[in-house]
Amino acid sequence: MRKPCALAVTAALACTCMFLPAAASASAAAPAATTAPGSTVPDQDPFYAAPGNIASYAPGAVVDSRPVPGVNLFGIDVPVNAWQISYRTNDSHGQPELAVTTLVVPKAAWTGSGPRPVVSLQTPEDSVGTSCAPSYQIATGKDVQDAALGAQLLLANWAVAVPDFEGPRSVFLAGPQAGHAVLDGIRAVKAFGTAGIGRDNPWALDGYSGGAEATGWAAQLQTSYAPEVKLAGAAIGGLPSDPAAVGSYIDGTAFAGFEFAAAYGIATEFPEAGIDGLLNSRGRQDFASIKGSCELTILPSYAFRRLNEDTTAADPLAVPSVAAVLRANTLGAAAPATAVYDYHADTDEIVPVGQDNDAVSGWCAAGGTVEKVRDLLGEHVEEVAARAVSVELFLADRFAHKPAPDNC
Repeated sequence: MRKPCALAVTAALACTCMFLPAAASASAAAPAATTAPGSTVPDQDPFYAAPGNIASYAPGAVVDSRPVPGVNLFGIDVPVNAWQISYRTNDSHGQPELAVTTLVVPKAAWTGSGPRPVVSLQTPEDSVGTSCAPSYQIATGKDVQDAALGAQLLLANWAVAVPDFEGPRSVFLAGPQAGHAVLDGIRAVKAFGTAGIGRDNPWALDGYSGGAEATGWAAQLQTSYAPEVKLAGAAIGGLPSDPAAVGSYIDGTAFAGFEFAAAYGIATEFPEAGIDGLLNSRGRQDFASIKGSCELTILPSYAFRRLNEDTTAADPLAVPSVAAVLRANTLGAAAPATAVYDYHADTDEIVPVGQDNDAVSGWCAAGGTVEKVRDLLGEHVEEVAARAVSVELFLADRFAHKPAPDNC
């Protein structure tokens, strides 16, 4: 769900970077961090290590920061200033941990009314290794997807924050963990107070595919977890709202690697699911192999595989302990307070539209405001490009305080 998305927008990105607004760079205080962003993988970079007293920090409190100098894409300079910000967040069980977000601010001055808008962009990492995290990928200058997905927002002269929402253990499709990391990332950026981004800027959410899952959880948890974080709107596309339904849909297909990555992520974040105890010898070998892997390695390695080949259960997703955890990680139980733009291709070959429809139905029944858009034809990769302008227009209208469409 991650790198394939980049293919749909890479061609336009090379031109897009050339047209980003340019101006004099902003200044920021020198951080305490000593290692250079992207110089070493997060597992070996002290910047990503939680301090021993992480529990004493409030959720969203800034732990450290450092600038990301010379943001570029394969050597092409991008006219932005960027910082990595580490902060305290909570995992799915409420335990403290360290997360990192990357704040990207156009160098051009903001000339619109009020403070510059900021979008928390959740990109589809869909991996189980920290070297796949957006903060590291952006710093290396090789992350086509994150640059491509953020280009449309930066062209609007908005600031963008890109959180490593899978957390320090890279747990793919762990819903509450992702939602917490997104919301606490917004808190951290507000507290960081740099380059005109502070307490008063309006915020919105944007995410597609695996990033939509994190976006949906942040929107759904906002009222209970971070009620002071006000959101103008949330754009959510190709949403994998129900991990069990998605897993069943892609089991045995070319995209089965996503199911195996999710199984590993859920097992890591939720030991109470008992997944490790269901593994046979092949499963234990596969879990050892997939650890630390990024999507481009995972997909070919597990293509056309079935999850029950790795377990002692004929239907591992139906095992009661597993099913209970998967239900707890399914969206739709509570309505987001912010307006939602939910888009999906009816013919999506990776994320089935039906389970997204179920999430929207749940949000609507609970009183949410949702503009549901369904395209009769389209592939998963194509949909993010097809709806890019619609997403920008939706967010622009929300920042302009226009009434939100609602077809619940």
